[in-house]
Amino acid sequence: MVLADKWLDYEIIATGDGYKLERWGNVSLLRPDPQVIWKTDFDMDNYKNLNAKYIRSETGGGRWETYRAMPEKWTISYGDLKFLIKPMGFKHTGLFPEQAGNWEKMMALIKGANRPISVLNLFAYTGGATVACLKAGASVCHVDAAKGMVERAGENCRLSGVGEGKVRFIIDDCLKFVQREIRRGRKYDAIIMDPPSFGRGPGGETWKIENELYNLVKICTQVLTDNPLFFLINSYTTGLQPQVLKNILTLLLPQQGYKVEAYEVGLPTREKIALPCGCSGLWQVDN
Repeated sequence: MVLADKWLDYEIIATGDGYKLERWGNVSLLRPDPQVIWKTDFDMDNYKNLNAKYIRSETGGGRWETYRAMPEKWTISYGDLKFLIKPMGFKHTGLFPEQAGNWEKMMALIKGANRPISVLNLFAYTGGATVACLKAGASVCHVDAAKGMVERAGENCRLSGVGEGKVRFIIDDCLKFVQREIRRGRKYDAIIMDPPSFGRGPGGETWKIENELYNLVKICTQVLTDNPLFFLINSYTTGLQPQVLKNILTLLLPQQGYKVEAYEVGLPTREKIALPCGCSGLWQVDN
């Protein structure tokens, strides 16, 4: 497991009974987590600094219940990277802190390349990886179908003082965008993708990661340069093992001069345990 254990502005205080109690800067939130199947004696609902709890609805979705006043949105830092946090629908805050371990890996690869690196970030959400890659010196094409998330990514770039003249923000279906890039002959040195487990397109098309991921990666290999640096796949799909991501990268990408690893990503807690938060597969140049 790759643990994101260098956070100062974020921590998991306690876990149990299907919830995790988190500190985001000076704000404490209680959110559901399907991996937390154990019990706890810690009374998280009555934690003295708790600002809000996300309560699931029996009919789907849910709502935030506020206990203590908190800002509508605020900023946290990871080193010299800055991110806007805002509680949203379906328990989200606009950032996946467990991805900090992957940010570190990508930043090291970009800095160690000693050449200009162009990155294609697909299903890029609010741009955690985009900000990290820009800070390391890469140029980034950031693609997501949700306009609001792309706008938030722009805010994160501005907060971190990166992106001026080095980032393109694209609001589009990721597969269709890549297919157009193939026709245009545009190439990238690195690709990041964080595809959803399930989704529906504007025309009613159904996306299921287990049916579509292999073909998506295969298509994306056509926009890699002749000297690529890395290809990172993230998955939050329960039951999709890291080895599956490793197998896809091994089958579809060159192996000579490269190496493939796959691992869980997770976060440490004050209880001295590690909370699993998904998995990643990373194909990278073997220096």
